[in-house]
Amino acid sequence: MVATLLTIMVVLLVLNFPMMIPLMVAPIIIVFLYFPTMDPMILMKQFSTGIEAYVLLAVPLFIFAADIMTAGKTSRRLLDFIGSFIGHIRGGYAVTTAAACTLFGAISGSTQATVVAIGKPMRERLLKIGYKDSTAMALIINSSDVALLVPPSIGMIMYGLVSGTSVGDLFIAGIIPGVIVFLSFAIYSIIYAKRANIPLAEKFSWKERLTFTRKAILPLGFPFIIIGGIYSGLFSPTEAAGVSVLYAFILEVIIFRSVYIKELPKIAKSTGLVTSAVFVLVAGGQAFTWVISFARIPQMITETVLGPNPTAIFVLLMVTLFFFIGCMFVDPIVVILVLTPIFYPAAMSAGVDPVHLGVVITFQAALGSATPPFGVDIFTASAVFNRPYLEVIKGTPPYIIMMVIISFLLIYFEELSLILL
Repeated sequence: MVATLLTIMVVLLVLNFPMMIPLMVAPIIIVFLYFPTMDPMILMKQFSTGIEAYVLLAVPLFIFAADIMTAGKTSRRLLDFIGSFIGHIRGGYAVTTAAACTLFGAISGSTQATVVAIGKPMRERLLKIGYKDSTAMALIINSSDVALLVPPSIGMIMYGLVSGTSVGDLFIAGIIPGVIVFLSFAIYSIIYAKRANIPLAEKFSWKERLTFTRKAILPLGFPFIIIGGIYSGLFSPTEAAGVSVLYAFILEVIIFRSVYIKELPKIAKSTGLVTSAVFVLVAGGQAFTWVISFARIPQMITETVLGPNPTAIFVLLMVTLFFFIGCMFVDPIVVILVLTPIFYPAAMSAGVDPVHLGVVITFQAALGSATPPFGVDIFTASAVFNRPYLEVIKGTPPYIIMMVIISFLLIYFEELSLILL
């Protein structure tokens, strides 16, 4: 049965069908081949069940807020603010890039939105200072991955949906790992700039810094509203998504006037297209998960891979391996939807904290998103910057190595995930 399932999916992917097709077709064929007496409506019900969860309302809302801010001036205001304080030090604009990606990730929850919003203006500044294009693109791609670790991470929303884990707890748990990634990239950027003798940028006066600070105060309110509201219990993650849309509308349409009312339908249409793709994947993922669970495939796989009584560390190592490899080839949302139901029961039996497991899984999704051969952020950057694939991935190895090291730290020190809870 497992061989049949994998064969169907591989054949459909080789035939160049989008991932949502094999994700939906494979479980349907498995049911007809191996469970012919089952009422087909039971399976059809799973497709709708997958998108009924209340927490999924947060996805289109966060995407809509990010789209409004991407169309407006939020990203440039963040860049100007950070760059005015540290841009003049050696490696300062590389650190600015990492910091801006972290902050925008705390607004959008999407790695690809961060590549677009921060990547375009920041790449121009890095090239102007003297960075190689491959170095600049690698920094942007990998720094954008922090968006999957800090709230409002869409990856964490998906894990929470599949596992039943509190999304609010996952959001809070991802903050420390996200900060660790940012600090690692910042330290590396300073060392690289000194070794490569990157020229110093212009130093801003305190008057100019004050001006940029005033312009950035309101955009900086986004992460405080989302994190502070959830942490204090003022509102749920889904309510935080609604607040973020309202806040984005007030900033970009009313205060900054960088987005016109007449542009909102076009922005909403873009959000709708992205959301529809995500929801189709979620619907297919629910049906896929239900079929493999009904067929006891997760138990078969985990017994083969993990053995009868695996330790918590061994389970986390296998989770890391499978999710990392999976996200190198497939969209992280799909990997989370498909693999989480397989490894989650074994992890719980081994005593792994579900929030810690979610952070480890989301971290691998972030790492795989920027890792060759098919990390989704690589192709996003290639399209946005109009650069060839090989040039885009040329500078990524140092960042991948740092992420792998941090990944092992997360596995062995669960306090890094749970200390804020």
